[in-house]
Amino acid sequence: MATKHEQILEYIDSLPIGEKISVRQIAKALEVSEGTAYRAIKDAEAKGYVSTIERVGTIRIERKQKENIEKLTFAEVVNIIDGHVLGGRAGLHKMLNKFVIGAMKLEAMMRYTDAGNLLIVGNRTKAHELALRAGAAVLITGGFDTDDEVKKLADELELPVISTSYDTFTVAAMINRAIYDQLIKKEIVLVEDILTSLDKTAYLHHDDTLEEWYEKNQSTFHSRFPVVDQNMRVQGMITSKDVMGQEKQIKINKLMTKNPITVSTNTSVASAAHVMIWEGIEVLPVVNEQSKLQGIISRQDVLKALQMIQRQPQVGETIEDSITSQLEVTEGKSGEKDLYRFAVTPQMTTGLGTISYGVFTSIVTEVANRALKPYKKGDLVVENMSIYFIKPVQMESLLEIQPRVLDVGRKFGKVDVEVFHEGVLVGKCLIICQLIDRH
Repeated sequence: MATKHEQILEYIDSLPIGEKISVRQIAKALEVSEGTAYRAIKDAEAKGYVSTIERVGTIRIERKQKENIEKLTFAEVVNIIDGHVLGGRAGLHKMLNKFVIGAMKLEAMMRYTDAGNLLIVGNRTKAHELALRAGAAVLITGGFDTDDEVKKLADELELPVISTSYDTFTVAAMINRAIYDQLIKKEIVLVEDILTSLDKTAYLHHDDTLEEWYEKNQSTFHSRFPVVDQNMRVQGMITSKDVMGQEKQIKINKLMTKNPITVSTNTSVASAAHVMIWEGIEVLPVVNEQSKLQGIISRQDVLKALQMIQRQPQVGETIEDSITSQLEVTEGKSGEKDLYRFAVTPQMTTGLGTISYGVFTSIVTEVANRALKPYKKGDLVVENMSIYFIKPVQMESLLEIQPRVLDVGRKFGKVDVEVFHEGVLVGKCLIICQLIDRH
């Protein structure tokens, strides 16, 4: 039986794209309290299928697929740029394909403006009108208004006209940043991308007997199964280790491991891998917010996904990428260690102009990773690091970083990293990490 929260989410999901939603309307339609309705709307917003805009309300928008994640809806644009909707509210759920900056003559501007575009332009009423007629939405910068005719036309065509107090350059940068963030998100492989779905997952009920385990074991050749209650909530995990030497009539809930480790659909595959390696687990149940079983992921699924990620071309660059791409390496002569160089740019410093702790940590971790490369095939997970900031490092400094591998076991590595500036030791770090093998 679905909870009230789940029922509301299903109801919102079934509404047509572009529909306006209010707390009061949902509370009335589904006979729930306004508090419950409000929480469900906030959850739907977090899941990306409604968007709430000040002075406009909440709108059902298209749910993002991984393919169209780099497209924004006009409703999201309004939120990103603190916009004010002047007309065409009914079209806020539509997605924009690209934005055009109207800093040219009118004819040239119209040549570049197509249906589904967003024209970013100043106080030019004729351009507003022509863009709408071409099927494009309009974003007016500098806080300007537009004519009533334009607003009327926007309402008729259901194409938003939005006003913002920011200038054109800032607005373009903000929209670009939002698209860029979405691209980075798109690259991160989540559990939902690789899980074995519920209809293909073998599971047991907590009041089944051990006989059922043997039957499932025979039919699937698997030995590990999630155990659920009558509401499909995960109660435990049962493996061949739990059943050895037990009577076939005994109930599963007497043998299972209670409160097992679970992951949700939006957990990243990398963190699921860490959990599996850390805890020595072969299979993890995947659950939703209500702990209901959604499927499972196995260690093989995770390792396959991690190998696939390695081969993917990167689109968005994270802060980590931009730091590590600036590391220069000088190969050491035979018997000598490699030496790494890193220039501290102004954006990598704190407000006081010294290197940020986060950047420093990223550098030493990356250098340790590279120093351990010859010894391993996989990735490393830092388990412990002790950093000593000996002298402040200011911007424009050129750092020299020297790693020394102290010890490498089958699953562990210890690396000592020293950081110098002009021959003076400015920082030192001891890193102990676990190695994730990719065999």
